[in-house]
Amino acid sequence: MDNESSPKKTGTTRRDFLAQMGLTGAGLTLAPLLSKAEKHIPDPEIPLPSMVTTHLSINGKSQTLVLESNVTLLDALRERLHMPGTKKGCDHGQCGACTVLMNGYRINSCLCLAGLCEGAEIITIEGLSKGEDLHPMQEAFLKHDAFQCGYCTPGQICSAVGLVSEGHAKTDAEIREAMSGNICRCGAYHNILEAIKEVQKTA
Repeated sequence: MDNESSPKKTGTTRRDFLAQMGLTGAGLTLAPLLSKAEKHIPDPEIPLPSMVTTHLSINGKSQTLVLESNVTLLDALRERLHMPGTKKGCDHGQCGACTVLMNGYRINSCLCLAGLCEGAEIITIEGLSKGEDLHPMQEAFLKHDAFQCGYCTPGQICSAVGLVSEGHAKTDAEIREAMSGNICRCGAYHNILEAIKEVQKTA
């Protein structure tokens, strides 16, 4: 029997059924995404962050930044000035990966608004070395293998430099306490301690 004389099938074919199921699945997948997108539509009654201008010295170079008032120093360094050495870790001031030096003191840059740093002198990990000459703390970290994955290392080094300049942590217990805000998930704490102690001897 040829195709012309065969009876035509009626109802839903397998291809139609699969197509309908695909559309249904896509709808179920996209529905929560569209719902979230609707929730993030800016509310016209909520004022947008104002723009601020701040003047900083970063690693010895004067910088003028015009940015939103809610931008942190960490995000200004990484996203506006393209200095990725300072790491974004927890973004809540709990891990120390974002530690930099402000006016000689160590701070968590994720907790500090850039607009409030007017006139401050900021030193990041990029500013510790002098060209090819590493900072003594950087050399000590290399010598004592005080890092593994390296993600926390910039914050650890900046914090260690600040600790030495503060001059009050002398014993092993005091150094551990003073560095407790910098977390090393690889567990290189003993080697970090040895690196700091070596630099302290020559400071």
